[in-house]
Amino acid sequence: MSSHIPTSKILENLLQETPTGSVALGWIVANLKERSFGIVILLIALVGLLPGASLFAGLLLFIPAIQMILGRAAPTLPRRIAQRRFSTVRLQRLVWRILPPLRLLERVVRPRWRIHFQARKRTVGSVMLLLGATMLIPVPFSHVVPILTIMLLAFAFLEEDGILLAIAYVTALLSLALSAAAIWSAIEVGLLL
Repeated sequence: MSSHIPTSKILENLLQETPTGSVALGWIVANLKERSFGIVILLIALVGLLPGASLFAGLLLFIPAIQMILGRAAPTLPRRIAQRRFSTVRLQRLVWRILPPLRLLERVVRPRWRIHFQARKRTVGSVMLLLGATMLIPVPFSHVVPILTIMLLAFAFLEEDGILLAIAYVTALLSLALSAAAIWSAIEVGLLL
């Protein structure tokens, strides 16, 4: 029998343990434990979808990606970010909005083709680092495919779905190839002008 707990259940448990009034971002990350990497990366990817935020998201992605490569148990946030407080009510509203689509995804995405956790974490971190670097390319809309790929990788990592992770790796290779082609085209156009 699987010991995997769905991410939706972990978020529900987090809400039950959340102190009243306000909560620090560092407390949230600490209570999500090993799942915090996937959730932090998903949040960064969502920020990257906002107009003009892809450069910031790409740079921000380096922090958890490098920590995953180093084999850390959970992301270590800079003190200023970790101490940032959020209203408990706002956190609850956000989680309650996320839960229904998350539960739908969990019906399809489930633990399959399990791989050793530390090996998977380091590989996912390496791929995230490369995808984050491609988000720094100053070509319009070139960040969309890497961000969607990052979201796919993060969700596969969260739910320990090896099949989805393999699909995400193939998507990452295609994304990296597209980014390389965009850079090459920009260089050629620059040389021709």
